[in-house]
Amino acid sequence: MSGWLRFRHGPLALPEQQDGPLIELRHVIKTFESAAGTFTALKNIDLQIERGEFVAVIGKSGSGKSTLINMITGIDHPTSGEVIVAGSPIHTFGENRLATWRGHAIGIVFQFFQLLPTLSVIENVMLPMDFASRYPGRERHDRAMALLAQFDLADHADKLPAALSGGQQQRVAIARALANDPPLLVADEPTGNLDSRTAEQVFDLFEQLVENGKTIVMVTHDQDLAKRVNRTVIIADGAVIDEYLAQALPVLSEALLIKATQQLETHDYPPGTQIIREGQPAENFYIITRGRVEVVLQEPQGHQIVVATMGPGQYFGEIELLHGGGAPATVRAALKSGVQVIALDHNEFAAIMAESQAAHAAIVQVAEQRAAENRAARELEAANV
Repeated sequence: MSGWLRFRHGPLALPEQQDGPLIELRHVIKTFESAAGTFTALKNIDLQIERGEFVAVIGKSGSGKSTLINMITGIDHPTSGEVIVAGSPIHTFGENRLATWRGHAIGIVFQFFQLLPTLSVIENVMLPMDFASRYPGRERHDRAMALLAQFDLADHADKLPAALSGGQQQRVAIARALANDPPLLVADEPTGNLDSRTAEQVFDLFEQLVENGKTIVMVTHDQDLAKRVNRTVIIADGAVIDEYLAQALPVLSEALLIKATQQLETHDYPPGTQIIREGQPAENFYIITRGRVEVVLQEPQGHQIVVATMGPGQYFGEIELLHGGGAPATVRAALKSGVQVIALDHNEFAAIMAESQAAHAAIVQVAEQRAAENRAARELEAANV
């Protein structure tokens, strides 16, 4: 894979916005009409994906994954809302303009390869270049051969796809998706038709592509592979569930996860900022999404003890919201990193807890454990004075 970067530049590239996210969906709703009535497949989706991210889209069958991917690739249009990819408002494009844009901006990898059976391997890889006129005709064969070489397929260039194994065909499909050097690869269950060993090899190829600057959005049912990506987008009943909320409160039902996600607010705190002050009431339930926080106890002698640090997926503020009164400790953004959190205010947190006995019991258990740890830290410090 080390040599594929030499093809990162070529003529006829569409202009690409370099600031902001690579993908942005704003209030996207998609409805379908049928004899049974109106079905809403996507419900007011807001989503941003940054350049260089490797994102897995997961969810049950019928959750809206494929519809979401169709919005990003321009295969389908939203009923309302905006879809902006690589700086282009593709929700405003007609079919001809979309086809031209798609040929430059996106490479698509399918579960069942979708190679044309009557074309040779190299002809399949050249096909996107022929359609998009992305490279001069005299360069296309050499570029296709170089891409095949990167995937250890050069010796198979003149074979028909049927002569290759499933894993080899998927690597040809990835080479074809890269033919026009798009900034974005979208893969719909790319390992779903492969054995576990071959799926691992394909996933390794994706990781290398991300390391070399590509952005990949991958629909997958493979939970083990989903754990290895930079970020997970969880779809349920046409809505996006915040992955950190799902990680922090896994016992919540899908309906409550959706409800809570819609109430979340994001806050960024510079290093050392006090988020909760010891002795003061807490206003929010916080879940860490980036960076770290430090839990600090203030001693009568005036010095402070850092009794714990917490990172992404962990939460705080629950002790005060459950029991009322002042906070037993100060929580501040870590001095070296700062922190980003998502927050539910106390009324929203109370409503969620009232609707889920399992979540309430799990949080009470964590709160009691943390309170005991705080008491033990104070007793140890007092004994050492």
